[in-house]
Amino acid sequence: MDQSASKVPLYYHPDYERMTQTPGHPESPDRVTSILAALRKAAVPYDVRDPVEATAEDMLLVHDRKHVDLVRDFGLGFMDPDTFHYDYTYGLCLRALGGAIGAAKEAVTERRATFALPRPPGHHAGRDYNMGFCYINNVAIAARVLQRDFDDVKKVAIVDIDAHHGNGTNDIFYDDPSVLYISTHQWGIFPGTGHQGETGSGKGLGRTVNLPLIGGAGDPTFIQTYEEIIEPVLKGFSPDAILVSLGGDSHIMDPLTGLSLSTPGYLKLTGSLFEFARKNVSGRISYILEGGYHTRALGEVFAGSMNLVLPEPLPFKPIYQDTRESVPDAGRIREFREVQSAYWKI
Repeated sequence: MDQSASKVPLYYHPDYERMTQTPGHPESPDRVTSILAALRKAAVPYDVRDPVEATAEDMLLVHDRKHVDLVRDFGLGFMDPDTFHYDYTYGLCLRALGGAIGAAKEAVTERRATFALPRPPGHHAGRDYNMGFCYINNVAIAARVLQRDFDDVKKVAIVDIDAHHGNGTNDIFYDDPSVLYISTHQWGIFPGTGHQGETGSGKGLGRTVNLPLIGGAGDPTFIQTYEEIIEPVLKGFSPDAILVSLGGDSHIMDPLTGLSLSTPGYLKLTGSLFEFARKNVSGRISYILEGGYHTRALGEVFAGSMNLVLPEPLPFKPIYQDTRESVPDAGRIREFREVQSAYWKI
């Protein structure tokens, strides 16, 4: 076996460990260092890829010029109540975006699963706004780069399993039929968007799939939502590549949210997406870090997910199991089915 094929590509740069918010903030460098520590502990073999800095031209595929200039020139202070800016923030954004782009492009060219650990995260950043610790939308721009640079990538699916709705990604592609955006998120928390009735507009009608879950949803509801809604929609869309906004804050241990997804539940989702990509998209899938604020749980989710895409996965026993007895939220899933059946064969 080719030795490089037996290691998972991981896009990482020391800049990803720099401070992005104020001291004590949950979006801390510990999020990345915990992932690296978990990978070492689990002995998951990976190859670090040094991301090339992205460019302003890459950003302009998604964001307007005024917003890019603002992120570049803002200086020191709060851009909004949740998002602090340092003199070096723009450079961090270029490096973070470079990691997301590099991982997405390698997934396409090499037809294999890749991972990226960009900080700052991006899915709350819209065309002309920043919010929620996000300045530039890494995943959205990576999707546009794939469409720009590869003749055989016309349609991209973005699956967002962060606990917070990716309102920026949602808004950017809301009227675009070439990008499918699917989001599972907790209803009623920040940013307060992502109702199941928000399904896109114009030519993009039906290409936005919001699946807001109630706090305490747990593994059974997530897994059934994937099986009955997400996978059939992906099959109907038939993407050329898949990008996963992998937030670890749906985890049962996360201090900011309450969706109660265990590590095995996470691995069922990330593994199912990998299997779907392997069978239907020639393996072209990239997992890109978004949120997740219990650092040990976040590390376990990434290490376990990276282990799953190995040609021969290693034994992996998660610490954070869900020992509760719970059943799928049949009413919620029925609501999703009723909405999405207008656009997809559910």
